[in-house]
Amino acid sequence: MISVIICTYNRERYIYNVLRSIADGTFPARKYEIVLVDNNCTDNTRGEVERFMSDCPEVRLRYFTETRQGLSNARNRGITESQGEILVYVDDDATVNPGYLTTYAEWFASHPETDAAGGPIIPHYETGDEPSWMTYFIKRLLTGYLYFGRKAGPFPGDNYPGGGNAAYRRSVFDKVGLYNTELGRNGDSLAGGEEKDIFAKMKRENMKFLYLPDAILYHSIPAYKLEPDYFNRLTVSIGESERARTLRIGRKAYRKRLLSECKKWCATLILWLYYLITFRVGRGNMLIRFRSNVTRGLRGKTSTTKKPE
Repeated sequence: MISVIICTYNRERYIYNVLRSIADGTFPARKYEIVLVDNNCTDNTRGEVERFMSDCPEVRLRYFTETRQGLSNARNRGITESQGEILVYVDDDATVNPGYLTTYAEWFASHPETDAAGGPIIPHYETGDEPSWMTYFIKRLLTGYLYFGRKAGPFPGDNYPGGGNAAYRRSVFDKVGLYNTELGRNGDSLAGGEEKDIFAKMKRENMKFLYLPDAILYHSIPAYKLEPDYFNRLTVSIGESERARTLRIGRKAYRKRLLSECKKWCATLILWLYYLITFRVGRGNMLIRFRSNVTRGLRGKTSTTKKPE
């Protein structure tokens, strides 16, 4: 049995589509359940879920309300309520390809040594074209973009599955614990780090997580996520989340992260010069703004996690 866990907060516009994309896939409905965790939605999310249940009665969907606000609380509720041995997290503002669940089911069945896996995350810009200032690094952070080719295998470098497209054996959480509720998004907050925390713990336990190119998630990117205000809030929140995550480990981990930030500044300045001499200064300036915001959050110099008036 596979448990598909969808944690949602005020996504009435998208929730039906993600549920329908799962139901329309190639994996038989009798072999999976959907565990939907409503994290105090105030919109018509429930009505859209009920519409899906009416349209697709063959799918087993169980609906829970997690009153403790925060994505990590919702993720943990999904773990405790799910009944499958394979737990698949899917973002509530996305859709998946038809072979999505089949890919995960077949891989875990034939590779017992694999503890977790993740697949590509492809942005779908609701405005149409990708902005001209978008770079690979900003795209990764702003849209969740993740693609490492057509070959299954280990994630390159320090990469790990995106939180909105990741599958785990239940035994992972038995060994490393649940999501840290001090990390992750909370209401309108853009904090994160809870997935990175889980995969860091997995690495310390020598657990294996792999990239599966055929488990594809398409992430909807509305216009407001391309606006300067959202960009600034998100990138500062990345630094704040890293500060909270590493300080929880210890001062040594935090100092190591500060050193890493210095190295990233060197790489950023080199890239800025490259964009300057290739007459794409807009891209370079966005990288500088991104790095500056992350550094401010990492140093605890500002907070933009509250949605502005």
